Amino acid sequence: MAQLSLSLLLLLLAAAALSPSPTAARFTCNAKARATTCQALISYTPPPNATTTLGDVRTLFQLRSHRALLASNALPLSTPQTAPAPSPVRVRLPCLCSGGAGATFQRPTYKVRAGDTLDAVARGVFAGLVTYRDIAAANNVSDPNRVAVGQELWVPLPCSCDPVGGLPVVHLTYVVPPGSSVAGIAQEYGATEEIILGLNRLTDAKSLLAGQVLDVPLRVCSSAISSTAIDRNLCVPNASYILTANNCITCGCSSSTWQLDCQPTQGIASSVCPVAKCGDLFLGNTSVATSPASPCEGTACLYAGYTNSTSFAILTNLTSSSMCDAAGMSPAAQPSHSSASRLGLPTRWRWSELIVGIHIVLLCHGLLRRD
Repeated sequence: MAQLSLSLLLLLLAAAALSPSPTAARFTCNAKARATTCQALISYTPPPNATTTLGDVRTLFQLRSHRALLASNALPLSTPQTAPAPSPVRVRLPCLCSGGAGATFQRPTYKVRAGDTLDAVARGVFAGLVTYRDIAAANNVSDPNRVAVGQELWVPLPCSCDPVGGLPVVHLTYVVPPGSSVAGIAQEYGATEEIILGLNRLTDAKSLLAGQVLDVPLRVCSSAISSTAIDRNLCVPNASYILTANNCITCGCSSSTWQLDCQPTQGIASSVCPVAKCGDLFLGNTSVATSPASPCEGTACLYAGYTNSTSFAILTNLTSSSMCDAAGMSPAAQPSHSSASRLGLPTRWRWSELIVGIHIVLLCHGLLRRD
């Protein structure tokens, strides 16, 4: 019986050794002459048996702004910190690209409690977004099972700042749920299987593992922001918005036009924010021509960034726009459509919905916001 038990134990150990398991994620992040910074998104899944509030998420990741957390998850600005956090919840953090790889810059940190091990911190506290090996290496810990109570640890979550297919994106750090497929993830986030496989160095779709940390690129909207504006590198993916210009402006991303849609932030005192207008036209509004001779012509007041060199000012750009498609159809007569085009696939732009004269998509590198 003892011999049988020993044989069974050896068999189980051998099986465990041969079983595939997720390894530490290392996202490619090609800094050129110097380190690059950008904003990345982290997809965090709270513990299933606990009621995690938005305030808990903000504390865990040391977010300086509750509004930024709401914006990353497209939640109304009136949502309180005591509200339950969605699962998963998106967290926007600064990413530092150096030495060919990216990691979240300075945050989050974690203070060791009694009974903690690095593996428990990595898997239990941060939901498998990082491994104990990553935490040990980042903090020069020689024995992952022996960390001092009260010790402050930097938790380097993987991220990236690289463009994809020559276009700027926001990279999402994503933990694969059980039962997922590469095709399903690509469909959900508007990418292609080829891009997901290539970014994550997967040989084929069958090699995907539950619990694996993936780099998922999210397409961002193009904008008319001036190259001289402070927020010239603003990147907004679909299903989120960003507050900019000292929170005076809210910019969202339309998945139909893929143009940045910016409006004055509701609830901010007018005494704090300067009026954003293009002549008599307020920011975000469109003036449609009433002349029968030119029924398709109009003008739009677009957000062009903000400056603070001499005084705080919100820039706008009055731009001509076409309200009809190439066949002369008005917006009301045009057929409805849905869904966003995918990264890596040719995009058929709806010219009736695009604003003529917008700037080329701006590169997203170099922005290190503080919220």
